Amino acid sequence: MMTDPVITTLNEALAQAAAEVEQALDDLLPMPEGPESRLVDAMRYAVLGGGKRMRAFMVMETASLFGVDRRCSARTAAAVEMLHAYSLVHDDLPAMDDDDLRRGKPSTHKAFDEATAILAGDALQTRAFEVLAEPDTHSNAEARCELIRAFAHASGAAGMVGGQMIDIVSEGRELTAEQIGRLQALKTGRLIQFSAEAGAILGRANPMQRHLLLSYGRDVGAAFQIADDILDVEGTAEDVGKATGKDAAAGKATLVAVLGLERARAQADALSAQAAHHLDSFGEKAQHLRSLAALVVARKS
Repeated sequence: MMTDPVITTLNEALAQAAAEVEQALDDLLPMPEGPESRLVDAMRYAVLGGGKRMRAFMVMETASLFGVDRRCSARTAAAVEMLHAYSLVHDDLPAMDDDDLRRGKPSTHKAFDEATAILAGDALQTRAFEVLAEPDTHSNAEARCELIRAFAHASGAAGMVGGQMIDIVSEGRELTAEQIGRLQALKTGRLIQFSAEAGAILGRANPMQRHLLLSYGRDVGAAFQIADDILDVEGTAEDVGKATGKDAAAGKATLVAVLGLERARAQADALSAQAAHHLDSFGEKAQHLRSLAALVVARKS
């Protein structure tokens, strides 16, 4: 059977970006000597050698639209992956989602211990902001400040952490589709949205270009979360890399539970198409990003 050449090209681009970001992460998290080495070991365990690197890829690809040096975009992508990894380490803790498996291997608190996992998450978060503040990430101090401000907004109480809080207090409650959409936009969508916006910030894009990429990231993030919820119902732990069926067991609110599988899938497809439409003015340079929008709803893991 022939393979779709666009997807093959996308897979090659994904693999290349993942390798560049993996190298950046390795360089940015060197192992120290002394007792604190256990902390860095846990940090490296949590962030290296796994994951789809979708957020990192979005940073790299949106930055490439403006000719940004790939070393700079790889550092920014690595910071995003550090913060994302911190959120997963904390989400997996017994006090949160209580997951023993992450990316097909034991969660960080299982591989080490709960206290070390908490500290590793804390340190990954602070290191992420440190990386963005360093001149090697961008020579323009204003650009670095914009990155940090947008990153903080996406990851704090008005973004990812706020969404996690809403998720916790909503367990066992019936939410409307609009309420679930807001929960997911904060918990998952804001960091994905930032990943698309980051390339525009690095490239000193004009306000309209930045708005279009931010809108692209918003819609991809929403589609990604719906696809994730569908995988939690239909996927296997082997394919997904973590336990499935936990959302329903925990009474978590999802659009799949409210709309049903077919309507939820249709909404994800519509969001994917809308995301691709935001890229029209970028022409062929944005083809990988369009293909990514299609991939997030077609994936099996």
